[in-house]
Amino acid sequence: MRKRERENPCGVCGHYHKYEEGEVCGICGHRAPAPSEKSSLQVSAFPSEILQDFLYLGSYDNASRSELLKTQGISRVLNTVPACQNLYKNSFTYHCLQDDKTLQFDDAIQFLEQCERDKARVLVHCMSGKNRSPAIVMAYLMKSKRWRLLQSYQWVKERRSSVELSPAVYQQLQEYEEKIFGSVDGSNPALPVFPPVGVPSFSFGLPKVNDPVPAPVPAFNNLGATSIFARPTLDVPPHEFTFGAGQTQKNISESLTNPNGSDTPMDGT
Repeated sequence: MRKRERENPCGVCGHYHKYEEGEVCGICGHRAPAPSEKSSLQVSAFPSEILQDFLYLGSYDNASRSELLKTQGISRVLNTVPACQNLYKNSFTYHCLQDDKTLQFDDAIQFLEQCERDKARVLVHCMSGKNRSPAIVMAYLMKSKRWRLLQSYQWVKERRSSVELSPAVYQQLQEYEEKIFGSVDGSNPALPVFPPVGVPSFSFGLPKVNDPVPAPVPAFNNLGATSIFARPTLDVPPHEFTFGAGQTQKNISESLTNPNGSDTPMDGT
């Protein structure tokens, strides 16, 4: 490397590499952000706050800004990428994961739990703050808060929208969820599980509070039944009602209008 290049170390990691030309640092792995990443990095140089006054999530660029970390009160750093160098060992307490493929959830969570007991603010970071470090934070939420993976993911995603888990990392999180809860179907009623969109809810016949009151059901709701008022009248011949001892209404009427025409005297004598 030429002398002039040796006189201008990288302003972020402090090592000598062609940062502006996109060359990756051979010591710590630092590189210039891609064009798609620059806008998000320029919006805020601060890491994302996941749990208030305790847990922060960010990239290697965030971890390299010691003054900004001190401004947020961060004193400890969890480095999830073995290739990333811990830059400020005299200013922060570092813990670095050693495996670059399999995420060591239990090891990381043990460090974070110690930070929480000591009431120390901690930054969890990887290279871009999108994959490995968010996965560690989600695993911590599952273990400490007893949240399922879906809720932990939504919580972190809402606070850091750039999160993009790889299929391999997401599979490790699913396996860790099963390790903690014993299943991944969300059957434990004590855990806050978000149901998938489109699944109908079951109320077991009980009305909901906001449901409208149903209209009263009529007493006669059989459309096939005939009303008693719609039945035809009985066809009874007139003047044929019997009034005792074989007399009819017709005989009585004739006796009243023609008393002498009867064989029986009116006075009974």
